[in-house]
Amino acid sequence: MHIKSPLKTLIGIALSCSISLCTLAEVVVIVHPSNDSALTQKDVQRIFLGKEKKFSNGNSILPINQQPSSSARGSFDTDTLGRSSTQIAAYWSKLVFTGKGIPPKELDNDAAVLAFVADNQNAIGYVDNASVSDAVKVISLN
Repeated sequence: MHIKSPLKTLIGIALSCSISLCTLAEVVVIVHPSNDSALTQKDVQRIFLGKEKKFSNGNSILPINQQPSSSARGSFDTDTLGRSSTQIAAYWSKLVFTGKGIPPKELDNDAAVLAFVADNQNAIGYVDNASVSDAVKVISLN
């Protein structure tokens, strides 16, 4: 018979709680404050899959991804794009290999995405809701 030590049990509970808290982050799509385009979730999917190149106002789109290892990226891929990060990577690998597309530029974290979008009128990205500042506009996906 194997009995767990109380320390191992507490460590297990702590890890489970921290993993749960990480997955509770709400990812939001952001654009430059001057961007007046209306976007739906389908529009955002098309943008980040390279199928849409212009906003509804006619301006070119500059989509910005986060690094594959970021929790925001995983949530965005699953919740907004409707695919796993592995499926998204395979999708872009195929397009790059066949010369039919270039994946969105990747930045390191929320702060880098916020700064880039705030400085570029045609940029669109995503960050954790807790990171949003007045320098960008959150898009409500209808």
